[in-house]
Amino acid sequence: MKYRTFPGTDLSISEVGLGVWTISTEWWGVTDTALRHKLLRDAVFEYGINHINTAPTYGDGYGETIIKDVLGDARDKILIVTKYGYDISDTAGRPGHREREQDYTPDGIRAQCEASLDRLGTDVIDLYEAHNPRIGQIDNDDVIAVLEDLKAEGKIRYWGVTLGPKIEPSRQCDEGVAAARRGYHSVQMIFNALEQECYAGIAGACHEHNVGMMCRVPHSSGLLEGNLTLDTKFERWDHRSHRPAAWLPEGLKKVETLDFLTAGGTRTIGQAALKYTLHDPLMMSTLPNVYDEANLREFATTSETPDLTEEEFNKVQELYAANFGVEAGATM
Repeated sequence: MKYRTFPGTDLSISEVGLGVWTISTEWWGVTDTALRHKLLRDAVFEYGINHINTAPTYGDGYGETIIKDVLGDARDKILIVTKYGYDISDTAGRPGHREREQDYTPDGIRAQCEASLDRLGTDVIDLYEAHNPRIGQIDNDDVIAVLEDLKAEGKIRYWGVTLGPKIEPSRQCDEGVAAARRGYHSVQMIFNALEQECYAGIAGACHEHNVGMMCRVPHSSGLLEGNLTLDTKFERWDHRSHRPAAWLPEGLKKVETLDFLTAGGTRTIGQAALKYTLHDPLMMSTLPNVYDEANLREFATTSETPDLTEEEFNKVQELYAANFGVEAGATM
């Protein structure tokens, strides 16, 4: 495993992280407790992953307590990244699928921090991310002041934002730029070879202000994992079952154009997708979805594979600009 250090901090983070969302909720099909525990332990002790990314909303707190229960003896080996901004007592409607009530008041943020520290069984949160904030919450002096106070009190080390969900890309670009401008230490976004709507604007601001980035969904909801086919059927609980009918066939046609990334046999398409996201030196860590031991092994060993050359990276960018030669709706 290779590590990168966030600019202006002492946070040395693994290039590949583990998002606890897949192993602490029912949304991804990972429901076996023993497997959940093994994936967490193996990520840290077998593969050197130190980036453990979670949130109070994952399993209504379970996404944090599982870290205490499973990695309580490994606190010195991990960076805990958790989030603030949502009231997890708001469970009306469809928990996990509709947006909960947000609370970005200074008192609310402080109370959320204390509750997370208790669930995590730790004295300090390494990176504290605003969870799907709006620009007014990012660019709020009172929010920044309470974060600075929590840092001074030793309860958090650094703070950042995680942007989303990917509903209004133009809004997210503005939010990412605002976070970089206001001195947040990290900006997390959805980014992959097939989905880049916000990347250029946010990356430009992060380079201007020397702010580290992280990305999630680096495999474009599984398209770049290499295991989807035209015959793939998604379970009702799988968010991809709600996608338009053309999403899968169009996406697979796009992926076919990227076969040059695996032609030498030195990377799988899943590893190439991660290497693509890490091409920018300010992209500190990438967060693939992990469902089982096989893809944990594949993704966690990405650092051992060759980096994308400039030629390879630029060819992906050319394909993206041309929509990978796929006419929208042509596969319907």
